[in-house]
Amino acid sequence: MARFSNSAFTLSIVIPVYKSTQILPHLVQGIHEAMLKDGLEHRFELLLVNDASPDDSWQTILSLAATYSFIKGISLRRNFGQHNTIMAGLHEVGGDYVILMDDDLQHPPESIGDMVCALAEGYDVCYTHYLNRQHALWKQWGSRFNDWMACRLLGKPKGLYLSSFKGLRKEVIDEVIRYDGPYAYLDGLILDVTRSITSIDIVHQQRYTGEGNYNLRRSLSLWLKMATSFSVLPLRLATYAGFLLAGVSLIMILIVIAQKLMHPELPAGWASLIATILFIGGVQTLCIGVMGEYLGRTYLKLNRKPQFSIAKKTWSKQ
Repeated sequence: MARFSNSAFTLSIVIPVYKSTQILPHLVQGIHEAMLKDGLEHRFELLLVNDASPDDSWQTILSLAATYSFIKGISLRRNFGQHNTIMAGLHEVGGDYVILMDDDLQHPPESIGDMVCALAEGYDVCYTHYLNRQHALWKQWGSRFNDWMACRLLGKPKGLYLSSFKGLRKEVIDEVIRYDGPYAYLDGLILDVTRSITSIDIVHQQRYTGEGNYNLRRSLSLWLKMATSFSVLPLRLATYAGFLLAGVSLIMILIVIAQKLMHPELPAGWASLIATILFIGGVQTLCIGVMGEYLGRTYLKLNRKPQFSIAKKTWSKQ
């Protein structure tokens, strides 16, 4: 007997789509089979959100939506990035529970039921922990650094892995989508809303085909979102650096004066002077850059830069 056959809840699955036209049919088939096995085949919807993919992903979504009644397709006007694309899907969900997953089949659809069980137990959010990560080595190192920073910037519980494969209650989604700024960072928004969070272990699968869409530039951009959109710690560090440099400069001035008084014959230190100026100038430039990042994001939000813009849907308005 299917484990959810006697349950009354509904489920929404949101997947951002980019360069995955060959994967989508297999992904949809896998999700459909998992829903059949769990007895949810008539109580779930699958939202495929096309992030202006340059391949034929949108045409594939149209074809799948014509085949499967549970599929809803959304196409954005331009590329907005993974988190903004997910936000577009979250504005359209109707399920009591919502599952977020990637489009590369590295997230096993059969684990969806386990996350739903965790949410049904009363948790607001259920993350997944990969037992055997299939990412490149540099991504794993970057993920560890991001995990360390998230603990300090976002107050993330220690040991919790902020994976892209997660489940949330609709009440949490309603709070998350209240954010209308252009720099959405989902995990930061989730941690702002709740600490009722659990995690389950899953097997991380190989990407079905092709290469991942996250490169170093996009990873750095995501880290900047976390650092400057949900914490003032970088500004505070800049302040501490200013105090530290002021103290060091005062000590150096006293040392130079003392040396000159004790040894008048010592020549002026041109090299040390230039090194000091370059060092202090570099720190000042870094601090100005941090402040500029905050000011720039504030400016764009005040000028109503869109978080996303929907061009097409596969269903008509009710």
